[in-house]
Amino acid sequence: QVQLLESGGGLVQPGESLRLSCAASGSIRRINTMGWYRQAPGKERELVATTASDSSTNYADSVKGRFTISRDNDKNTVDLEMNSLKPDDSAVYYCNADVVMRWGMRRAYWGQGTQVTVSS
Repeated sequence: QVQLLESGGGLVQPGESLRLSCAASGSIRRINTMGWYRQAPGKERELVATTASDSSTNYADSVKGRFTISRDNDKNTVDLEMNSLKPDDSAVYYCNADVVMRWGMRRAYWGQGTQVTVSS
């Protein structure tokens, strides 16, 4: 199996920055797309940013220019640098990974989520 361990959430004021990290471990042959999603109370989970195995990236319009996603394929990690945070960015952030297992099966995994709260 595969585990995704997230870290880095917290409480910050508007305009401040946070960095989220996610490390995948387990029976991994390779990871295709990795990404971050978020879910605010009463809302559906939404895509924040993704990065493919070639490190190409995709961002939600609401975070373009403020957030940066990056990955380390050797360490099976993905980070999300969040700058100029706004109250609307408050949510539980989830790491996601499209994993190909050592025995060939492919499956998407989710982390447990980390809370980000932006408030003055």
